[in-house]
Amino acid sequence: MNPLIEFCINNLANGAQEAMEELEKDPDLDVVEYGCLSNCGLCSQSLYALVDGERIIGDTPKELVDHIYQHLEETL
Repeated sequence: MNPLIEFCINNLANGAQEAMEELEKDPDLDVVEYGCLSNCGLCSQSLYALVDGERIIGDTPKELVDHIYQHLEETL
C-alpha cells in the first residue's frame, strides 16, 4: 500500500497546490484532496498535508515536499 498524502482544498488555494502537483508525479504515493481536513488554525497559518494521518508542514511548497519525503524516509 502506498503512503496516503491528503491535502485540504483551502490550503491548496493558499499555496500548497504546487506541492500537491509535484507529489502527484510520484507513482509510489496516493495523493488526494478534500474539501476540509478540520485543521483550520494550521491551514490558515502554513502549508501542510496529512501523511498517513500525521500533519507535515512547510513554509513553501518546496519545503513541504521536502518535509514529506523526509518524513516518509524516517517512517518507512
